[in-house]
Amino acid sequence: MLNIDSIANKFRLSYFIFALLLCAAFVSIFLYAESRIEQDLVKARLLQQLELSQEKYGDQPIYVADPGIKIYRYDKAPASLQAIANDTVQETSVTVNKASGTGHANLHLFAYTQDGQAYILTYLENTEMVMGNYPVLAIFEHLEDIFADTLKVAVILSLLIAAIFSQLSSKQIIKPLLDLKRAVETDHHNLSDLTYLPSEVGVLARAIDEKNHKLEQYLKREQLFTGDVSHELRTPLTIIMGASEVLASQLDPDSHLNEFTNRISTTAKETSEIITALLLLSRAPEKLDAPQTSINSIALAEMQRLKYLLRYKSVTCQVIAKQEYSAYVRPELLKMALGNLIKNAFQYTDDGEVAITIDDEKITVTDTGLGIPEAMMPLLYERFERLESQYKDEQTILSSEHETKHKVEGSGLGLSIVQRIMSHMGWQLTHQANRSGGSTFSIYYK
Repeated sequence: MLNIDSIANKFRLSYFIFALLLCAAFVSIFLYAESRIEQDLVKARLLQQLELSQEKYGDQPIYVADPGIKIYRYDKAPASLQAIANDTVQETSVTVNKASGTGHANLHLFAYTQDGQAYILTYLENTEMVMGNYPVLAIFEHLEDIFADTLKVAVILSLLIAAIFSQLSSKQIIKPLLDLKRAVETDHHNLSDLTYLPSEVGVLARAIDEKNHKLEQYLKREQLFTGDVSHELRTPLTIIMGASEVLASQLDPDSHLNEFTNRISTTAKETSEIITALLLLSRAPEKLDAPQTSINSIALAEMQRLKYLLRYKSVTCQVIAKQEYSAYVRPELLKMALGNLIKNAFQYTDDGEVAITIDDEKITVTDTGLGIPEAMMPLLYERFERLESQYKDEQTILSSEHETKHKVEGSGLGLSIVQRIMSHMGWQLTHQANRSGGSTFSIYYK
């Protein structure tokens, strides 16, 4: 099937239509010229016959000149001829009787006025009449057949040549674009060779090269920034974790300060893991090794790690899996993605259940929490968008106790980071609202 969106096919189709219109114009000119010449020849023949008949027979109501010529005085002409005759030679098809039966012939007629007397001159044309009685018209009819056959051959050849030429020329037109495509897909060296072309392809190549340069500089700055930040943060994070461990060891087991030391240690570890994941995301996916990683183990570990968020809530949580499932992925990335989904489910669920279900194609995190309002759906994976702010924007009336209950920590980056990890690994993240309330996030993994 012809793809009309292709530039090459558009060019071929345009060229073919142009050739077809050009042939139609020539055919129209030929038919018009043939008609006018034939009319002039017939008119000259009939006027000559009128003059000869008047000289030979005098004034008569009807003149008959064999074969096929009949001239009527206007008032003696059949009504059918009077209705259509004018000063222009016309041609109409009529039925004639022959020895072998009835047939069709062309009747030429026109009206003519001479010395105040109107006439209708008619000429019944067929091959025998023309060849035997009007050699000039016979020669014209013969030439007309030759020209018609020649014109048919010329039209066919023109369309064939147009198709061949459009095919060859379209390849030459598309070739620079294909060279540009290959250059963009390979490296900047080949693209730089095209930037010196004076054609439109050169202009496009220069625009792409400039854009690639800007993107390269931007990516380089991002990688440098990520590397610098991770390097500068690792040392203070290590000190914080060490200090929290020392502090925890010096406290009594039942001290109320243990909660704060644990929180400091947990937050520092999470920040360190985030830095590691961001470093991995800054690299190209094909440059990362992807070991076989147990999904069940990471899901269980994240659930246990984040259980502190459910300490004062009547919420149960469980991992549901029929067997051990694994995927080829960096464990740090899977840990961060799954951890963010579980953390959100724990934070926004006050009672009910959070279930992490694993099968051979997806990982789902289902909760019975607040759910996500419809107004937030377009911004679900945007950075710095939080559920709490959406409820405030909708001016939901909450008591101070309820506000405190739903006041959760976070920066609104969790789902954004999860979506970025999914894109990086070639996986897919989907969201579905539960009928009974809450949300279900699904990770479709390879």
